Amino acid sequence: MIELAYAQTLGGGGAGAGLGFLIPLALMFAIFYFILIRPQQKKQRDHQSMLKALKTGDQIVTAGGIYGTILDIDEHKVKIKIADNVKIELARPSVQSRLGWEGEKKGKEGS
Repeated sequence: MIELAYAQTLGGGGAGAGLGFLIPLALMFAIFYFILIRPQQKKQRDHQSMLKALKTGDQIVTAGGIYGTILDIDEHKVKIKIADNVKIELARPSVQSRLGWEGEKKGKEGS
């Protein structure tokens, strides 16, 4: 009986065992790619294109939840008006979304 168990362990190895291990690993990577990585990259590309399309007069929401209207914009900073006589400057990447943005509407229709 012991010889039979020992013989089965010797005969079960080889190239097939390594391939059998890689298939589930590749399948898990593919699932993670399509469920997590790819949607995150798309969201990041959409955010970058929204930041590039910002212009004076746009109504925005910051990452902190502040609503305002863009008064002045340059490469790194955005000056927004949040109330009468209240203007703030913030970093351009901290703009979370633009109200009424066409790219945002397309994304909601597809959902």
